[in-house]
Amino acid sequence: MTSIAIVGGGTVLSGDYQRPVIADADTVLAVDGLITAVGRQEDLAERVAASEVVIDALGATIAPGLIDSHCHVVLGDYTPRQKTVDFLASYVHGGITSVVSPGEIHAPGRPHDAVGVKALAIAARSCFANFRPGGMTVHAGAVVLEPCLTDRDFAELEQAGVRLAKFGFGLYENPADGYDQIRAAQRHGITVMCHSGGASIPGSQPITPEHLLHLAPDVCGHINGGPTSLPAAGVDTIIEETAMALQLVQAGNLRSAVRIIEKCQAEDRFDRVVIGSDTPTGTGVMPLGVIKTVAELSSLSGIDAARVWAAATGNNARVWDLPAGFLRAGSAADVIVMDAPWGSTATDALGALSIGDIPGITAVVTGGVLRNLTSRNTPRAARLVRVEPDMPHLAATGH
Repeated sequence: MTSIAIVGGGTVLSGDYQRPVIADADTVLAVDGLITAVGRQEDLAERVAASEVVIDALGATIAPGLIDSHCHVVLGDYTPRQKTVDFLASYVHGGITSVVSPGEIHAPGRPHDAVGVKALAIAARSCFANFRPGGMTVHAGAVVLEPCLTDRDFAELEQAGVRLAKFGFGLYENPADGYDQIRAAQRHGITVMCHSGGASIPGSQPITPEHLLHLAPDVCGHINGGPTSLPAAGVDTIIEETAMALQLVQAGNLRSAVRIIEKCQAEDRFDRVVIGSDTPTGTGVMPLGVIKTVAELSSLSGIDAARVWAAATGNNARVWDLPAGFLRAGSAADVIVMDAPWGSTATDALGALSIGDIPGITAVVTGGVLRNLTSRNTPRAARLVRVEPDMPHLAATGH
């Protein structure tokens, strides 16, 4: 049995947009990779004392690790688009403890035939089931929908454990022709994310609001642009006339993202807002892509930063049925500690996010294991954690 306690939190975020801050809590406990309790240290003192590792946040903020709901993985910790190795391990230093693949579309020579399409999805899923770069969980193996795929193919994918699909990069003469494949995927328990807006890479096509209304995917991928945004009137139609999740990404149009999140907040549709980076792409490798989006949306929209954090954690977990994203008993123990960065006028992480500053991450725990201290990518946190027993080899991975 492995056990860990994170104590001394000045603020504890839940990941739940409806109750984003856990009142009167300063401690999170985990055993064998799962959270077992969230509460006050004085009430959990015996269990804290019995923990093998104790992290004292010293008044900083404890939060669920970020989930990047749009991360372009291929195979292994390598992105051929940017010719960069170890990018996923670097994303962990940006507070991202799990990622969701929108299809391994950057694989060189990506196949379009049914056998190849299925093989790529199954191989990617299987590889990352055995590989946790930097400690993160990679939900890979999103099948890229093609006209050749039949109901039998989706049955085979379901049996192989494939739960993700992406529409928008297949060999369709008209995007509307993907209707049958999307319905078949959904019948077999596969969550379908659809490209939206202008074309992003050779082989993709612009997908309009009219296409989206017809196709009815589960998730409208990068509704704020990937990178080119849909027209505002069309976005409003999707928000008002569908139930699909609305994904906001760093590699999109910031002005559009702010308008969308404000509209969803005002119209009680915040549960549908999910956040991703849509990187690595032409925008680049961005370890801070998700936390930067949270800072931008918090500061420019005026929406409570704890609530925006939930759009990048709990909302993602609910839409994709993931085990992490919340600080509550039974959830995966993917937890970060963060604080206002040195030099900020803010005094804590939420205050930093609300003025557009990226917090300093001072500890990352995934699967109940402490992975790193003093992030090599964020600014230095004003308050650093204290760990027992001492782990100088982890502190050395920071600045």
